[in-house]
Amino acid sequence: MARAALRHALACMAACLAVGAAHAEGKLQRGQASYMLHCSGCHLPDGSGKPAAGIPDMRITVPQLLRSPAGRAFLVQVPGTSGSDLTDAQIAELMNWMLPVLTAQRDAAPYTTQEVSRYRNDRLDDVAAHRAAILSGR
Repeated sequence: MARAALRHALACMAACLAVGAAHAEGKLQRGQASYMLHCSGCHLPDGSGKPAAGIPDMRITVPQLLRSPAGRAFLVQVPGTSGSDLTDAQIAELMNWMLPVLTAQRDAAPYTTQEVSRYRNDRLDDVAAHRAAILSGR
């Protein structure tokens, strides 16, 4: 009887892990879809942007921004993100897809809905100057 109970418990744990993995995969797919619909028009599907037009290459700029809390907040505060019609949860999914895929930042803490809400409510007035200050360490 003990073996049967153990087998049942292991089967339940495996099922829970599979459901959790499917849920995480769904969030990543939604994040990618949000990026393609809301960001790739300017930042391009690969994140290379249009530097000559003032749209930075996210593959280079985002890892630099992630070196500080102000830079992390900046990614949510930029008008294209903070002013979008995406929910805070959708923005968190987008960021959590974007960071590892476009920037190879595998060690960045995932964005939470609460974090996005906090940052999103603090809008920027001069995006370029704010970005330059963060990147220069000021």
